[in-house]
Amino acid sequence: MRVLVINNLVSGLQDGAIHDYVRKLCHNADEIVIRSSNTRTNAEGLLHDAESFDVVVASGGDATVSTVCYSLRGSNVPILPFPAGTGNLVATNLRSPDEPLVLAQMTREGVTQHYDLGEIDYFSEGRTQRAGFAVMAGAGYDARIMAHSEKLKGVLGPLAYIASAITDPLPTVAHFTITLDDEVLEMDGIAVLVINFAQIFPDIAITHANDARDGAFEVVVVKSHNAVELLPAVFAAFLDRGGGFPGRFDALEVRLSRTVCVESDPPLAIQYDGEAVDAVTPFVARALPHAVRFIVTREQYERHAR
Repeated sequence: MRVLVINNLVSGLQDGAIHDYVRKLCHNADEIVIRSSNTRTNAEGLLHDAESFDVVVASGGDATVSTVCYSLRGSNVPILPFPAGTGNLVATNLRSPDEPLVLAQMTREGVTQHYDLGEIDYFSEGRTQRAGFAVMAGAGYDARIMAHSEKLKGVLGPLAYIASAITDPLPTVAHFTITLDDEVLEMDGIAVLVINFAQIFPDIAITHANDARDGAFEVVVVKSHNAVELLPAVFAAFLDRGGGFPGRFDALEVRLSRTVCVESDPPLAIQYDGEAVDAVTPFVARALPHAVRFIVTREQYERHAR
């Protein structure tokens, strides 16, 4: 087996778990290539020969995983998201374990499924930028939370996002114009989320009918005007994990669309897969159906096969 590991040296707690995984994975005559980046090296450049490997392992946070996935979109190369970041939402949504031994066993077993990716265009540094995302993109309150949480991640881990939200209870209220496949929405709110994978914690999802294999996004407008008005939806998500979500949709407007153009007045900050970027609305997002092939557990495979 030939395995290429793309290792983000500065993701998450930097506990070296990826090296435990490599030790558990490696058998006689295997070739394991580790290419590391501290974010100054473009990860895309480390993938120039990725299609010659049997598996590519993306070790880092969701931004690392989405970079690898977008670079290899449509290639059919199996990708293992190795959860070494702060949030690790791709692994959470795939219901993947975090133990290196079990992940090594999954890699050997080689059960895979195709999933959708997202592609986003936005204007920055004097030109249109294009990138991929695996989980979600957004503008407004979520982008502010991501930006403010960056300095807290090393101390608080995933709780950095909650701490950031608590310290920012009065986000900017904007008027959104959202162009979807077959309609235009005009409404006020504090954020718009373009969702491929909806879980933000294990068994806690923003929306209840999420399917990252259906070729479309769930587009969510957060209609509340402050963090307090958003609390009923948050409590509903924690209290009802079975899919009913009572009281949630007073705060959220949800649509399904393959393409999305988000404009806002005033312009709002943008994020994708937890990374705040130096850009503001507008942005355009497109769904890329079945563009990535993930290594998954047999239980995850059978869950979608039913």
